[in-house]
Amino acid sequence: MRPIHRTLLAAVLLSGSAIAQTQPAHPVKAVAKPAAAPVAAEVATVLPTEDTVNSFLFQMFGYDATITWKVNEIRPSEVPGLAEVLVVITNAQGSNPNRLLVSSDGKHAITGDVLPFGAKPFEEARVKLEKGVNGPAKGPAKAPVTIVEFSDMQCPHCAKAAPVIDQLMAQEPEAHFVFQNFPLPAHNWAEKAAGYVDCVGRASNDAVWKFIQKAFDEQANITEANADDKLKAIATASGANGDEIAVCAVKPETKARVEASAALGRSVGVTGTPTLFINGRNVPGGAPLDLLKKITDFLASQEKQ
Repeated sequence: MRPIHRTLLAAVLLSGSAIAQTQPAHPVKAVAKPAAAPVAAEVATVLPTEDTVNSFLFQMFGYDATITWKVNEIRPSEVPGLAEVLVVITNAQGSNPNRLLVSSDGKHAITGDVLPFGAKPFEEARVKLEKGVNGPAKGPAKAPVTIVEFSDMQCPHCAKAAPVIDQLMAQEPEAHFVFQNFPLPAHNWAEKAAGYVDCVGRASNDAVWKFIQKAFDEQANITEANADDKLKAIATASGANGDEIAVCAVKPETKARVEASAALGRSVGVTGTPTLFINGRNVPGGAPLDLLKKITDFLASQEKQ
């Protein structure tokens, strides 16, 4: 599952909006204004109830019985005074994660991404990721660029992105890469597979990359019913002890590590997979190789200045 730039929800919300004039009557001259005084206190964030969110979504999509949704989380946004609602909307084309930002008066909502802003907009995410990553890594530990991928082993878009990321790393030998588990609730064996990734990664850094690739290759043949047998066999074929990995994958410690990885992703705004961060900059996991390389080289050049 991956985020999309114009979701079904956004399309519906925008359908009734007035279209702005494409050409203003007169050019507007920018006028410098004095900086605003610091806000004394942050605006309190009031969270909508799940019932209210479901009622809103019913009003938006109740006309079409083929559209369903699931509210995954309601939490304060990184923007003071706004609540963040994470919801998965499913239609005939598949499922997509959506984010709603709801005003504290409960009367307005907007959709889309909240972008970090400032002279160094990605630094906060970069530091948070450097401190919190716990997944398998490759490439020099001290590198000008660190690429962190949040991935779901059951996600077909993640499987398609994997060879592109491999090509990127082959062309960026000085980069450091970290694979982070982010199993999505809608996938019925993804969390189990995340446990296997974590355990294989701690057992052998060589085996884990083989395991990830083989599991992606076998993705279409893995089901909720056969996941244990399939994943154990893949672990063995990758050079790990499949029986030991299977025991490790269900331990509370492993489950806690997987949840910590997912929580880290949520804390930096991950709502779908694959999601890449290049030195803290969020880049769509499905981006083409040339774009990923341009961004990587650009950020690396800044570190070397």
